[in-house]
Amino acid sequence: MAHKFARFFISLPGRLVRGLLTLVSWIGAFFKKIGSEIADIVQTFVHGDWKTRVSYVVMGFGSFARGQYLRGILFFLFQLVFNLYILFFGGSYLAKLGTLGTVQTTTKNRVTTYGDNSFLILLYGILTIFFIIAFIYTWRVNIKQNKISEQILKSGKKLQSAKDDLGAMADSQFHKTLLALPMLGIFMFTVLPIIFMVLVAFTNYDYSHQPPGKLFTWVGLSNFKTMLSVGGANFGSTFSQVLLWTLIWAFFATFLNYFLGMMVAIMINKRGIKLKKMWRTILVMTIAIPQFVSLLYVSKMFAADGLINTYLLKWGWIDKALPFWTDGTWARITIIVINIWIGIPYLMLIATGILMNIPADLYESARIDGANAMQTYAKITLPYMLFVTGPYLLTSFIGNINNFNVIFLLSGGGPLSMELAGNAGYTDLLITWLYKMTVNDTNYKLAAVIGIIVFIITAVINLTVYNLIPSVRNEEDFQ
Repeated sequence: MAHKFARFFISLPGRLVRGLLTLVSWIGAFFKKIGSEIADIVQTFVHGDWKTRVSYVVMGFGSFARGQYLRGILFFLFQLVFNLYILFFGGSYLAKLGTLGTVQTTTKNRVTTYGDNSFLILLYGILTIFFIIAFIYTWRVNIKQNKISEQILKSGKKLQSAKDDLGAMADSQFHKTLLALPMLGIFMFTVLPIIFMVLVAFTNYDYSHQPPGKLFTWVGLSNFKTMLSVGGANFGSTFSQVLLWTLIWAFFATFLNYFLGMMVAIMINKRGIKLKKMWRTILVMTIAIPQFVSLLYVSKMFAADGLINTYLLKWGWIDKALPFWTDGTWARITIIVINIWIGIPYLMLIATGILMNIPADLYESARIDGANAMQTYAKITLPYMLFVTGPYLLTSFIGNINNFNVIFLLSGGGPLSMELAGNAGYTDLLITWLYKMTVNDTNYKLAAVIGIIVFIITAVINLTVYNLIPSVRNEEDFQ
């Protein structure tokens, strides 16, 4: 694996150049496609009949005039809804999107006069832009439909009727009918919030700029400069410390659980071990209990007045309570150790299923050749496990970068420190720090910056490691 990483980083400049060239070619192909679409639109207008030309202004007119009433009505209704939306609602928000509002909310003689709402301007402005893109696409489909209809009629064939269109929606085009509502839901509840969050990172939206009482506006890259600045106890220094701890935590939480879980599975599956089902059941019980209950209980056990410190003091093993949650280093080590207790059962179950599928003749051949237990593990068990679970390791590492539950329920991100900005603690991950900024400090602008950076980090790790996993590159070539 090490030599694969070395080869990857040596070839990285060439990969970057090829990636840049690919991006340039994609951009060129995109503009070429736009040019061909514009040329086709012009040619269709020049060579089309009067019904097609009217459809450039009144969507669906050509389809309706040619007897395709369902298509014509749907196109016309979409244009009508779009025009009404822009005229009475979306247009006003889109016009203010460049400033995010200029009229402040005022209160005089106990009477509040509401002005612009920057939050709604940004939200509905984005929605209006997408609605415009959807309208342009639908308008283009309307033009194409007229062109195709003309060609069909010139060839002497009949056009599809409304009954044929409805039948197609339930037959050949059923996949589009089935996916229409889920795609709309994904756009409304996933795509739109993500774009909104990204744009918030370029504003000054925080506790002192809360709509509707206050306006917020565009500030460019100043939030990124604040988060990535270098200095004393500022956001840049805090970000670097939280990022480093996030990566350290993800590494130990992933690979300690992986190897220890594998070892437990190997020991339980070893010949001669009795009561295998009982040992598996005991381990599985730790994940059967909801983490909300188990982690909160364990957190109290390790408190200064908790069960662990109480008995250690009672037995005289320590003179004062151990600072499990009050010292940064102790808290980090404690969380890693507790996470082993949580993670081993998952890996034990996964490893058990994989180990059972390793051909027994491989181990038999190794014993005949005189291989000891460590050699058998290093040459057969571990390579097989890594090949099969490579994608799982990657997703587990990314998941641990965003592992909110363990950190928040055990330590709440603490202990806090004056050396860290933004109410961050020594055990905060980027995701828990983002949560604090959003819920506790209402510092939405920097929280959005953290969200973007987390996405970039996880995307880079995914794209880099994914290309190095043997099971992904050639899933049929296990050696």
